[in-house]
Amino acid sequence: MGEHFAWGLIGPGGIAQRFADAVQRLPDSRLAMVQGRDAARAAAFAAQWVREDKPSVRSTDSIAALLAEPGLDAVYIATPHAFHAAAIEQCLAAGKPVLCEKPLVTDAATAARLAALARERGVFLMEALWSRFLPAYQTVGQWLREQAIGPLRAIQSSFCFHTPFDATSRAHDPAQAGGALLDIGVYNLSLTRWALQQAGIDVDEAPTLHARALKGPTGVDQRLAVMLGFADGIAAQFVCGFDGSADNGMRIFGRDGVITLPEHFWEARRALLQRSGESPTVIDAPFGINGFEYEVIEAMRCIRAGAIESPLMPLDETIATLRWMDALRAQIGVRYPFE
Repeated sequence: MGEHFAWGLIGPGGIAQRFADAVQRLPDSRLAMVQGRDAARAAAFAAQWVREDKPSVRSTDSIAALLAEPGLDAVYIATPHAFHAAAIEQCLAAGKPVLCEKPLVTDAATAARLAALARERGVFLMEALWSRFLPAYQTVGQWLREQAIGPLRAIQSSFCFHTPFDATSRAHDPAQAGGALLDIGVYNLSLTRWALQQAGIDVDEAPTLHARALKGPTGVDQRLAVMLGFADGIAAQFVCGFDGSADNGMRIFGRDGVITLPEHFWEARRALLQRSGESPTVIDAPFGINGFEYEVIEAMRCIRAGAIESPLMPLDETIATLRWMDALRAQIGVRYPFE
């Protein structure tokens, strides 16, 4: 690895902008090459991220060309969900470490197969669930481990926004693995699992799952409400959707108080601890860059150390979350044409 950790990028869409911004602003990393199916679009994306203090950014419409780029240290994948698996497999086969946008793939069986391939080849693979690495969540994790609100009782969260329906969009197109659960509900599920684990709850015991969905015209979930039940009566609830608004916060209830991640819990910059009868403790945790830098730093740390996965976002955790998602999709009857 050179002075700058060199990243390749597959899928120059909206979310990739945030990744590129973080990589180009970190002192020891750089965006080296961008791959997109449309050569002109990939070139235009690469041109946006040229910086005087970093080497030039190249572009291509070929994954094979990107993987053949000399000195490439890792690849970030930001294509629509349905195309993650094929790109991951190509990268692993070429021996290139991978950081792939959430959800890693669309089902647990595919995730297990790719995890096995990564382990067999000794190549790093991590789901880019960036929220888990944010400073606010490090504080919340400490509160939960210390039982600052006493034993856990329940978790509630929402992730809803209204967007005009477009059958060809990534959010609504079955061929791109659209639907609220995979696109945004993955945050509710993954961070609910994380909070339970920090509080010492065994999430590997199969919870009871109840889901109710409103399907859109394309047959994927436009809105989804979920209840999960765990041992000792602990419950988790969430709603996610593309057809309405919510406060988009997360609340973690304990015997002695409440922890709140207000407004856009998945990109939390603030956490509140309210113990019964006491004044609230408010922690402000602004991003160093844009929030993506923390997962990028973790991936680079692991790859430089020769690790195959991150202890903060292990592959078995990604697989387990997808098992829950598989069960929820089975309940609401959402299948994709490629399954």
